[in-house]
Amino acid sequence: MVELNGKKILVTFLMHLGDLTLTTPFIHALRKAAPDAHITFLADEKLKDVVLHNPYLDEVITIDKKGRDNSILALTACAKKLSKMDFDVLINLHPNERCSYICAMTKTKFRTGTTHTIFKFLWDQFIPLNRKIHAADMYLDVLTKLGVQDLQHNGLEIFPGEDHKKDAEDFWRRHGVFASDKLVGFNIGSAVVTKRWAPERFAKVADTLAEKGYKPVFFGGTMDEEMVQEAISHMKTTPVVATGSFSIGALAAAMNRCDLIITNDSGPMHVAISQKVPVVAMYGPSIPDLYGPYTDNAIIVRSDPVCMGCVQAGGMKHKCDDLRCMKELKVEQVLAAAGKMLASRPTKARES
Repeated sequence: MVELNGKKILVTFLMHLGDLTLTTPFIHALRKAAPDAHITFLADEKLKDVVLHNPYLDEVITIDKKGRDNSILALTACAKKLSKMDFDVLINLHPNERCSYICAMTKTKFRTGTTHTIFKFLWDQFIPLNRKIHAADMYLDVLTKLGVQDLQHNGLEIFPGEDHKKDAEDFWRRHGVFASDKLVGFNIGSAVVTKRWAPERFAKVADTLAEKGYKPVFFGGTMDEEMVQEAISHMKTTPVVATGSFSIGALAAAMNRCDLIITNDSGPMHVAISQKVPVVAMYGPSIPDLYGPYTDNAIIVRSDPVCMGCVQAGGMKHKCDDLRCMKELKVEQVLAAAGKMLASRPTKARES
C-alpha cells in the first residue's frame, strides 16, 4: 500500500476530451482517499477546462502537446519544471510515449501508474491498465492497486467556471432562449468517421421533437460545422446553432441547461454526462461496456440486430466498407429512446 494522504501528488494524463473526462471519478476518489494531500494534475492545454476548476485538485499544469510543446526539448523542460516541485508520488494514467517520457524524466520519490514499455524499468510500481473494464473504472482500478479500498466518487464531473457560465447565459440570451423553453441538444460529430450517424437522420429527430415543443440546439466544435449545416438543410424547423461557439467549460455550462442530449459516441457525450444531463447515445463500432455513457441516466441505441463486426475484429474500426452498424440504426429507435428519457424527468428550464 502506498501512503497518499499528506503527500504531494502529481497525476499525469494527456489524452483526448472524452478520455480526460473519464478520469474525473479517479480525481474525486483520490481526494477522498487523501484529504490532506496536495494534488497537481498535468493536462493538455487545449483541454484544461475539464479539470481547471475541479475542487478536488489543488493545481493544474498544462502543456500544449500538439503546439508549442511538441518537441523533446519542450517535454524535457516540462519534466524539469515538475522536478523542482518535489513531488512525493507521481501517478501516470496515460501510457503513450509523450506522457511516459515526461514522467520518466521527472524526479520524484515514488513513480507509479502505467507507462510505455520502454520506460517501465524506471517505475517503482508499474500498474498496467485493465482494458477489460469501463475506462472510468480502469483509472479507478489504479487506486485499488495502490491500496485505496473506498473509491467514493460522483461519476463524471466537469465544473464550469463563472466565466463559462456567463458565456453560456449570454449565448442563450442572444439566441432568444427563454426560461420557459425546453431544450434538446444534439452532438452530431465525432472524431472517428465510423461513429457518425447521418446528418439527415439527426434532422428528422430534431424536427419531430420540435413539433412536440422542444427547441433543438446543435452543439459541437468548428470541425462539425459542415455536418451541422447539412443537417439543418434537411430540417423544416429552425434550430439554435451553437456549433463552434463554446470553449469546453462553456459547452459544459450550456449543456447543463438542456433537458436531453442526443449524441454520437464522442467527447461531448461525456461532457453532457458530467453535467448530469440525460443522454441518448448512438453506438456503432465502439463497445459501450468499455467507453459507453458512465451513468444510469442514459439510453444506448444500436442497430437491431447489433452489428458485431468490430467486436469480432478485436476492436473498433476506424475504416469500414459498409458502416452497417450506423446505417441500420433507425430514426424511430432514437425517437423512442428520446421520448422515454424526456418523459422520465421534469423540464430543466432555467432563467436566461
